[in-house]
Amino acid sequence: MKSKANISDNMLTEVLPDGTSFEMILVEGGSFQMGSEDEDAFSNEKPVHGVRLNSFYIGKFPITQVLWKAVMNENPSFFNGYSRPVERVSWEDAQAFIQKLNGFTGRSYRLPTEAEWEYAARGGRQSKGYKYAGSNKLREVGWHWENAHFETKAVGLKYPNELGLYDMSGNVLEWCQDWYSGDYYEECDKRGIVENPRGPAKGLARVLRGGAWYGDPRLCRCTFRFYGAPRFRAGDIGFRLVLPLQFTL
Repeated sequence: MKSKANISDNMLTEVLPDGTSFEMILVEGGSFQMGSEDEDAFSNEKPVHGVRLNSFYIGKFPITQVLWKAVMNENPSFFNGYSRPVERVSWEDAQAFIQKLNGFTGRSYRLPTEAEWEYAARGGRQSKGYKYAGSNKLREVGWHWENAHFETKAVGLKYPNELGLYDMSGNVLEWCQDWYSGDYYEECDKRGIVENPRGPAKGLARVLRGGAWYGDPRLCRCTFRFYGAPRFRAGDIGFRLVLPLQFTL
């Protein structure tokens, strides 16, 4: 038995065979300046460079424990709670989840590219230029070391960003599809705007974005970049999904 998707306005709701559902928000394609040269920026956030992306859907929330369990029949998380983000999942674990989910749905869900993640966190075409995903005040939109009590929190309790996306600053770091490089490898040439960048062809670590419950505000900015080995698991790492627009039906 396959799942089914309901599409209305800017949202796709996927309903799995057992009734578990999740929501994806449409992010209209566009161009933006990726990276940061602000005083808080780390060297791997530079140089700022132009990126153009096609439209895509991205998860309204990071993957929750209830959704992970519906697909994988187990729950690896340290901080238990069905509405909390799943954590202690590696990049390879996320790929196994996605493969199984795509078997249920017949669609082509995947992890976001690093560029897609940052564009969505910034608010896409609706961006107001905030430092964090939806505000310049982290406490309004994110769980971090000052308010998270050293644990994850249920998704959706803070304000969303301009696109209606939750928990993109703080709570858990999120895996991206790309291999990590210490700087923006491809975008630093002189070709102008880069179309739909996919990251390096190979590497030793995968990109992590978004900051986490233990992070200070500098580590929860939209442009902050981190990384982890593909098999690495920790209680502060989860992920969210992307669905390219051509694979919605």
